[in-house]
Amino acid sequence: MKIKAIVVSLLCTIASQHLKSQEMRSEIINETQRIQETISKLFIHSDDRNWKIVESLFADTVTLDYSSMTGNSAAKVSPTDITSAWKTVLPGFTYTHHQLGNFITEINESKAHTFCYGTATHYLENNNGNIWTVVGSYDFDLEKINNNWKITLMKFNYKYQNGNDKLIQEAIKNVKSN
Repeated sequence: MKIKAIVVSLLCTIASQHLKSQEMRSEIINETQRIQETISKLFIHSDDRNWKIVESLFADTVTLDYSSMTGNSAAKVSPTDITSAWKTVLPGFTYTHHQLGNFITEINESKAHTFCYGTATHYLENNNGNIWTVVGSYDFDLEKINNNWKITLMKFNYKYQNGNDKLIQEAIKNVKSN
């Protein structure tokens, strides 16, 4: 009888630990999906020019780093600083389309890091070519604030561009003329 009680107790302990392990895995999967959705929303709403939603996805201060493409140093900026800069160019294109993939996310309690590939296609009718595409990858740091994942670092790692790279000047002109 004593052995039977020990075996039952041991089996209950193993089952409980297995259930906790499954719950932890489920929580990690859920948080990973929430993080990747935050990053995807950033680009979807940038393409749709929903600037308030874009701003809401960032923490109060963000390290923005496009140095691999522009040569300018990384800077700590506000979400409004980011959208104010993006408003000077993105609306000048007829369309922009950001595509992300190959997400790799690591979570450490209330902080996370995500790496992903990114391709940005910019469309504007032009006699010298309608498309300008920029390809690279991103590193994002996020922090869980009030149960929402907020972007604290956005670093673009430039690989190459293709198409009419003069379209950006035309897009800026379009924004200024409106």
